[in-house]
Amino acid sequence: MEKMNPAGFWIRFGASLLDGIIMGLPLAIISYIIFGESDTWFTTLGSNLYFILVPTFWVGYTVGKKILGIRVVKLDDTDVSLWTMIMRHLIAGLIYALTLGIGVIVSAFMVGIREDKRAIHDFIAGTYVSYNPPWQK
Repeated sequence: MEKMNPAGFWIRFGASLLDGIIMGLPLAIISYIIFGESDTWFTTLGSNLYFILVPTFWVGYTVGKKILGIRVVKLDDTDVSLWTMIMRHLIAGLIYALTLGIGVIVSAFMVGIREDKRAIHDFIAGTYVSYNPPWQK
């Protein structure tokens, strides 16, 4: 059994698209109904909570990742913690914003080119995205 078994760019991109449809669209609709616009603090908060809390309590899966059979794990193949997901999502997001999106482009190339398929946010949090299920540690 290969321990790392990293997931590449397209499967991760697909999982992000699924998460956007499954979580982002309902959040935008609810926000529009409540506030009269779809892009509010409500959608931002809901999205951040989703990408931090769901993988923390669901062994590294989001809904999109679960559908495609990939999950976020720590480098030592243990499950991610709340702090790990805060680093991976919020702190990395700040870095991506500070670099005006250049970090996102660099990360995409890293996932596409690097053998371990790790992006900048994976290095910050000490994680990678794997095909291995939780019981296959």
